[in-house]
Amino acid sequence: MTKQIAIIGGGPAGLMAAEVLSAAGLAVTVYEAMPTFGRKFLLAGKSGLNITHSEDFSKFAVRFGRASARLRPALEAFTPDDVRDWAAGLGTETFVGTSGRVFPKVMKASPLLRAWLRRLEVQGVTLRTRHRWVGFAETGYRFETPEGPVTVEPDAALAALGGASWPRLGSDAAWVPWLREKGVEVADLQPANCGFDVAWSEAFCERFAGEPLKSVSTTSDAGTFQGEFVISKHGIEGSLVYAHSAALRDRLFDQGQAALTIDLAPGRTLERLARDLARQDTKASFSNRLRKGAGLEGVKAALLRELLPDANRMAPEEVARLIKALPIPVVRPRPIAEAISSAGGVAWDDLDENYMLKPLPGLFAAGEMLDWEAPTGGYLLTACLATGRAAARGIEAWLHPR
Repeated sequence: MTKQIAIIGGGPAGLMAAEVLSAAGLAVTVYEAMPTFGRKFLLAGKSGLNITHSEDFSKFAVRFGRASARLRPALEAFTPDDVRDWAAGLGTETFVGTSGRVFPKVMKASPLLRAWLRRLEVQGVTLRTRHRWVGFAETGYRFETPEGPVTVEPDAALAALGGASWPRLGSDAAWVPWLREKGVEVADLQPANCGFDVAWSEAFCERFAGEPLKSVSTTSDAGTFQGEFVISKHGIEGSLVYAHSAALRDRLFDQGQAALTIDLAPGRTLERLARDLARQDTKASFSNRLRKGAGLEGVKAALLRELLPDANRMAPEEVARLIKALPIPVVRPRPIAEAISSAGGVAWDDLDENYMLKPLPGLFAAGEMLDWEAPTGGYLLTACLATGRAAARGIEAWLHPR
């Protein structure tokens, strides 16, 4: 008889596993709690789906922090080039942007998802929406459905339920206590690729919330990156902040304090800034001296004054030093519900090489519910696809051992 496979979660990892397993001749049913599939995938693709990254694979493969070594076999089996070929097979041609990120030419996720779901239906996959997993039964998995409670007893199952970011789209981490009760180690979920709270003054917040801080360089334990970010009413956010989020979050956790260091004038040397500031008329206002001597005005000048109220009384050399290395103390990460992704999840030590949960034979896991994180830029989606594919191969190996 054909083996029955239950995929719990209809995001990228679950759908990729369904594609691989159904192509292998297995009977696959995907259970999704929401009314439609791939909701987070669609929202992420509204302004241009960042599907993968074009950088050299040797660099790409180490973007996943402590989990890089464990993820590498899955990524080698489904590389960024394979992701582009797979998308092309679904009618979605891609291009490489100036940042090295890879996007669909149509700059939307919906055509790709529609073609993907059509492929799954052609391959015989049963797609069930509004089927919310609510825990384990004695010999299977319990779901709440529009028709009432249902218990499913498949030959194997894959959990691809996401982390805890954007819970309104379905990833609410309700699965964490259920797995822990079964003896699975789950690292606490934390915000990743997130903004941070900063103790702005009311006046600064009212005047500059929503303003972009352009053409700056930022430094933390994660390294140094250039670009821009946004002053928010709570603190700071944007892609340049997200690049530092893991380092800032971990330092806050370990030491109770952290700061993102900003170079407000990356195009000028410290020596030139000090010289140009020293030439300014000391009778001129501090704002004019900053504008003429350092090219700082608007939100940049205001940020310097906000963080250093006495900067107008400092020597030009000291002001120049702070312009080149201005620390923004962060108080805490923004809530996980606002984060682009989450860190933490199922511990790698509780997964075998086939992505099966060691305490629960027959149940596999993939995607963002595993304990890994990555920066934005296509890394998240590629790893979800790759682990979904790897888990599917693991299910095949477990059902049909050689």
